[in-house]
Amino acid sequence: MNQVVAELLANNAEHADSFRSRFGDVQDAQHPEAVTVCCADSRVLQDHIFGNDDPGRLFTCSNIGNRVVQRTASGEAVSGDVLYPLAHTGTKTAVVVGHTGCGAVTATYDDLTEGLSEPPGIEHCLGLLKPHLEAGVDALPDDVDRPGAINRLVEYNVDRQVEFLRESDDVADDVDVVGVVYDFQDVYSDRRGELQVVNVGGETSVDTLRERYPEIGDRIDRLWEY
Repeated sequence: MNQVVAELLANNAEHADSFRSRFGDVQDAQHPEAVTVCCADSRVLQDHIFGNDDPGRLFTCSNIGNRVVQRTASGEAVSGDVLYPLAHTGTKTAVVVGHTGCGAVTATYDDLTEGLSEPPGIEHCLGLLKPHLEAGVDALPDDVDRPGAINRLVEYNVDRQVEFLRESDDVADDVDVVGVVYDFQDVYSDRRGELQVVNVGGETSVDTLRERYPEIGDRIDRLWEY
């Protein structure tokens, strides 16, 4: 047996022991409080970043670039895995989770500025990000360094995904959509692993958001108010 798989199975045995009694209320149906759209980066521990250990509480989606966009025969649409809980389980909160140093954002930036050659599957994913980030790349400050450019585009990407959800006819008007950035690189503060709120319902002004939500004022920040 592959040693990595063997270790994963051993860890799962411990998980099964501790979670044995936690599925009683959700065996037949789910009504998650929120759908989270995270980057699939291995450093983003999805449910754990919210301290979640409750089956049924969060509907967690992940892909490279924390995208809500899916390409269909009729054009771009909200990805089905994101839309499902909003359409079918009564979920009224969507949280788009970007992260500092995002590889998908970096690759999209490089593709837009220099051109890249990637396998078709990766190229498809970058192709879903490129049209939404192109204007952001063009608007970057001239004096920003490469890491600064990437992390500003991380915020910009979160904004675009929030915007896409809010503007979709498939997403009900009463769904709250929030954008956050997970920081493990000391970009916003030295509290590694902390989430910074960068967008609430399309509002991106730090001053406005802090005034509107004083109870989380110290968790609201941005690198870029373009």
